[in-house]
Amino acid sequence: QVQLVESGGGLVQAGGSLRLSCAASGRIFAINAMGWYRQAPGKQRELVAGISRGGLTNYSDSVKGRFTISRDNAKNTVYVQMNSLKPEDTAVYYCNAEIATNWNAPLAQYWGQGTQVTVSS
Repeated sequence: QVQLVESGGGLVQAGGSLRLSCAASGRIFAINAMGWYRQAPGKQRELVAGISRGGLTNYSDSVKGRFTISRDNAKNTVYVQMNSLKPEDTAVYYCNAEIATNWNAPLAQYWGQGTQVTVSS
């Protein structure tokens, strides 16, 4: 079994910062790409930022320049530093990872349980 556990969400005023963490644990042979998604009420889940095992990153246009994704491969952990937060960043944030559980197992997508981020105006 594989688990992704997020932490770091909460309530912050507009212009403030938060740092989310997501740690993967369990039967893990290798982790490929990791990323953060978010889903606001009444909207579809959207990609916020992604990072390859080698550290290549990509961001949605809405967060570019404000959010920074990073990872610690030794700890199987991905982070996102969120600065200059806006009310429209309010959403449930989900961690995602492509994980192989064995040397001959295919990569599979795993999701965290989500953490609420609320930005007040």
